[in-house]
Amino acid sequence: MPCSPLPNYLRTHRKRLGLSQRDVAFLLGSKDGAHVCRCERSAQTPNLRTLLAYEILFQTPIRELYDGVRCELEEEIVERAELLLDQLIRKGGGKRTARKIEALRVLLNRPTGGR
Repeated sequence: MPCSPLPNYLRTHRKRLGLSQRDVAFLLGSKDGAHVCRCERSAQTPNLRTLLAYEILFQTPIRELYDGVRCELEEEIVERAELLLDQLIRKGGGKRTARKIEALRVLLNRPTGGR
């Protein structure tokens, strides 16, 4: 699946509902729309509580609201998982290492982005 062109889709969902940044800020319990603006421009990453509030407000999972970020993180994790898998295979070891190797292989072979 190709990466999303936008880091997040907060503005898209807000506009779809016809809400202003100030409206969203009010619904999130903020004083003004500045925080919402910074989140929409990806200048600030919201905390978990705010992310969950966006999910509730827009009735869209966080992973879809932040699809560009999710895709970028997935690529980074897959890359690091491949490196770790190579290290563990070279190192060898017991049952614990074998469990790690199996978990990494499952991660890398999944249909939504593994290799």
